[in-house]
Amino acid sequence: AQLPESGPGWQAMRLSRNRRWGHPETVAFVERLAGAAQALGWPSILVGDLAQPRGGPMTFGHASHQNGLDVDIWLRRPDGPLDAETRETLPFVSKVRPDRRGVADAFGPDHAALIETAARDRSVDRIFVNAAIKASLCRSAGADREWLRRVRPWWGHDQHFHVRLRCPADSPDCAGQAALPPGDGCDETLEWWFSDEALNPAPPPTPAPPRRDLTLADLPAACAALVGR
Repeated sequence: AQLPESGPGWQAMRLSRNRRWGHPETVAFVERLAGAAQALGWPSILVGDLAQPRGGPMTFGHASHQNGLDVDIWLRRPDGPLDAETRETLPFVSKVRPDRRGVADAFGPDHAALIETAARDRSVDRIFVNAAIKASLCRSAGADREWLRRVRPWWGHDQHFHVRLRCPADSPDCAGQAALPPGDGCDETLEWWFSDEALNPAPPPTPAPPRRDLTLADLPAACAALVGR
């Protein structure tokens, strides 16, 4: 299903990429989150990439977002409606300090509330954020912390958060990820993300081989039915 360019409480970004396609449950999630965001005081949310019209690997930008169950939500609060040109050119704004050890002043309670609202949605499997954002959420969360388990630290993700949905009931071929570990994730596993090993990883001992273009043979057999349609 295609997410419309705009709707009650959301505006899709980078329209020229044609990455506004996802499982119908993903579109429904965006609609629910947009309504909840307006109740929190957001005029609208800015929606980044979902997937391509028939899914599959993208030529740039993502290793995931292939099966229609992923969506990026910008952490930038729009001032109002955006025209098509602005949606193409509006820059990302990092919410993390340059040293990557804490959030910037631009990250506030409204951003934390939006992430929490998304994490509490019934269809969400996990959400990826920068480790500094995760640490900030750990400090500000109240006694009800179960939702924090679904917010996972990952490199990048300093100007948006990446939502991954659970396998829908009507998709029997969908294989879910491994179960999340117990706890809220605000423990020593989070501390590792601020170590020198994580912040400044050593270069690989040998250069990575050049990326080879994917062919149909590299993809699941079911993809063949979509070629030429």
